[in-house]
Amino acid sequence: MTAIARGYKQAAGVLAVCVSLFLAGFAQASSVKGGEEAPDFTLKTLQGPNLRLEEYRGQVVLINFWASWCGPCRQEMPILDRLHQRYEDTGFAVLGVNVEGEVAPAKKIVDKTNVTFPVLIDEGQKVSELYDLEAMPSTVVLDRDGVVRYVHRGYKPGDEAKYVEVVKKLIRE
Repeated sequence: MTAIARGYKQAAGVLAVCVSLFLAGFAQASSVKGGEEAPDFTLKTLQGPNLRLEEYRGQVVLINFWASWCGPCRQEMPILDRLHQRYEDTGFAVLGVNVEGEVAPAKKIVDKTNVTFPVLIDEGQKVSELYDLEAMPSTVVLDRDGVVRYVHRGYKPGDEAKYVEVVKKLIRE
């Protein structure tokens, strides 16, 4: 085999390894799916203290990823707050994760909508990347064991009926 042929063979091998690593990383970055344990995270709340998802183990948790520039997000927030208030005493919690990473725009929307559930600030978008968000808003519902049981992307009026159905089912489990 000539030196040129060996060089091409080595280059092809290196390329194959690079493509495999790229595809493996791409596969790992796939969005959160039902039946998988939700990735844990710790974020600062809008009020200041940190909150860790693991602290909610034993409860049904609805995590809503939102942004202040997102019209459907702003429309959905009061609905999520009513859901939070209605089922809070049954072991249910709503966590709002603002993906912008800045307190001021999030605080403005929270003050305007008067939501009572914890709002977390995803500084640096690490949690957004961990959950591989594909749309705004995105909602993930976890069972009491921290397993993803429902994922919903986007929001249009009426979607909350499915949230209620899923939450009631998981509370009864």
